[in-house]
Amino acid sequence: MILQTIKTSIFKLFKSCDLQILTISLILIIIGTAAIYSASSLDTTKTLLHIRNFSIAIFLMLLVSKVPISLLLRLSIFVYFFGLLLLILVEFFGTNINGAKRWLDLGFFKLQPSELMKIGVPFLLAWLYEKFEGPKFSALNLILGSVIIAVPLFFIVRQPDLGTSILIASAGFFVLYLGGISKKIILFLLLIFIVSGPIIWTSLHDYQQERVLILLDPSKDPRGAGYHTIQSSIAVGSGGISGKGWTEGTQSHLDFLPETTTDFIFAVIGEEFGLLGCTTIIILYLIIIGKGLAISLNAPSNFGRLVSASFTFIIFIYVFVNMGMVIGILPIVGIPLPLISYGGSSAVSIMISLGVIMSINNHRRLVPN
Repeated sequence: MILQTIKTSIFKLFKSCDLQILTISLILIIIGTAAIYSASSLDTTKTLLHIRNFSIAIFLMLLVSKVPISLLLRLSIFVYFFGLLLLILVEFFGTNINGAKRWLDLGFFKLQPSELMKIGVPFLLAWLYEKFEGPKFSALNLILGSVIIAVPLFFIVRQPDLGTSILIASAGFFVLYLGGISKKIILFLLLIFIVSGPIIWTSLHDYQQERVLILLDPSKDPRGAGYHTIQSSIAVGSGGISGKGWTEGTQSHLDFLPETTTDFIFAVIGEEFGLLGCTTIIILYLIIIGKGLAISLNAPSNFGRLVSASFTFIIFIYVFVNMGMVIGILPIVGIPLPLISYGGSSAVSIMISLGVIMSINNHRRLVPN
């Protein structure tokens, strides 16, 4: 009886999800697991932890996919302020790893609250535009929206975490744009950003400035700031068309390539699976992104449209920035490759985002509060 109940519950969970998104996500997770096993020098411990993280993340995705849009709307404020509270706790009780204080050590799991804000910021902005929809509220929306974005960014920049800051700022700006902010205001904001460029530049840490400058010519400092870019480019280029073969990569196994299981996992894939493997992964991501945009266009409400579009946009930025920094066309900012890189908090945030997109697709009618 109990076994039958469990089977029925699992069937109901899978029944509510989008099989296309789920299938492609599982394929990417399997590819990532294989790459992590190879990149970690065949370390089964890290591979099993990766499987555990994504097992939890998949379960959460399936649960979220069953949540009605009306409940997601009501939860938006809670998710944002809960994430903000966790960011404040990081200031006082955060764990410092490699010079960055971004995590709360829960004993069995290291939680990175900034990952929750990738969900919280678009959520609250979408809630704002759902509640105050219309041109006459555009000025109020702009002011409140800017505050919603700026407050968590203040704490995340202090950690420091430039990559997550870029993601949240980009997603927030994207929601503001879709929310109906006029083009004149957007151009004005861009002008302010350009004018304040020198101030932003001086506020960056020395190593962050070096990463931007070295992008123009990594060979100027091949053993310092340019090392990551040079080694990842070598790894990707050495894979050729079909790659060297699984677990046969030399750049990662001989420790030339840094952060092989997280930020530079795409370089490992490029070396071992070649152009064919990289192209396959890009196509799979494009299918997920296309599906997310299609769901956004058919969303039943302003809230659903903005949330699904912004979460899809975040996945696109994740992929574009990670691949861009690996092949040397973008500065190194420490952004993982979604569904593939090792990491518990990022796995959970991405899968929950996909679960929200599925929920919006499943529940076409927004029930009023």
